[in-house]
Amino acid sequence: MLPRTLFNADHQAFRDTCRRFFETECLPHDERWQEQGHVDRTIWNRAGELGLLCVTMPEQYGGLGVDRLYSVILLEEQARIGNSSLGLALHSDIVANYLNNFGSEELKSTWLPKMATGESVGAIAMTEPGTGSDLQSMITSAVSDGDDYIVNGSKTFITNGVLSDFVVVAVKTGDGDKGAQNISLLLIEAGRAGFTKSKTLKKVGMRGQDTCELFFDNVRVPKSNLVGKEGVGFIALMKELAWERIIISIMSISSAESALAMTLQYTNDRKVFGKPVASFQNTRFKLAEMRSEVQIGRVYVDRCLELVLKGELQPDAASAAKYWCSDLLSRVVDECVQLHGGYGFMLEYPIAKLYIDSRANRIFGGTNEIMKEIISRTM
Repeated sequence: MLPRTLFNADHQAFRDTCRRFFETECLPHDERWQEQGHVDRTIWNRAGELGLLCVTMPEQYGGLGVDRLYSVILLEEQARIGNSSLGLALHSDIVANYLNNFGSEELKSTWLPKMATGESVGAIAMTEPGTGSDLQSMITSAVSDGDDYIVNGSKTFITNGVLSDFVVVAVKTGDGDKGAQNISLLLIEAGRAGFTKSKTLKKVGMRGQDTCELFFDNVRVPKSNLVGKEGVGFIALMKELAWERIIISIMSISSAESALAMTLQYTNDRKVFGKPVASFQNTRFKLAEMRSEVQIGRVYVDRCLELVLKGELQPDAASAAKYWCSDLLSRVVDECVQLHGGYGFMLEYPIAKLYIDSRANRIFGGTNEIMKEIISRTM
């Protein structure tokens, strides 16, 4: 209803490339990816060939050096076709940012170019089996031993975990009484002795995304693999989490728009009692309500993106976007399933897949309850 003003002609050209990639090179394979529990490794290389990985990274490290609106376009186009299998955002907009913003020159020059081509897939490991969103309670430790650390512990719910070539791991490097000051970020390569991965976790939704557990048993890692200084990991995590939460907001709103579009088409095509479902007042009112709420959410997210580009987005605003938009997506998809009737419960219809995929948005990136806690602290 309201025109967007964020994008220019260059952005639109990039959107065309993204749309072709997702429609022709991802969508035809997505059902198979869901069955096998992960994407084909070659799709990462293909995304790199097309210049779709790490686009905001500096050109000297293989990126395009463009603004984050290019990342937004990638997120929106992936959400538009309902692809939850390919963990591009985690790789390009979260892991790469930690390396670029906090890593040493050696780490950046070694890993960012490989990430940009798809040669190396990155993951980040924060959550542990017993801690959930409480990062300060993590117990995975990195004990100093000369020029190395000895890492012990485990992480869970790790996106891109199975295919990852390296993982940025949140570890405790200091005294147990120091709380957040204990936490450091350490890059650990997949081939190191003692570093093992579980099989792909069987999830309710997002079944094509390779999510697993990671185990560290006396893994020796050089101190040069520290991402940032020792003890500043928690600060780094807090700085990047606002953008991660906006990523979830972007995908939530775009997914809600997609759900609404497919439901509008279905209700116009499907006939009940001799006339289209869309002709009934209840259907029209439900569609009107959803369209209005989705548009309101879109305007808020776009305003947040304007602040992102200026470096002015505050954590409470990002938290509000994350919790409200992911809640909205769940409400919209539920209504859309209802308007599909029995066919909305059949996985051959995209709305059913979106129904089970969308639930995780209220959990990862910090649960929505944690988002409300963050907001309440600023009041």
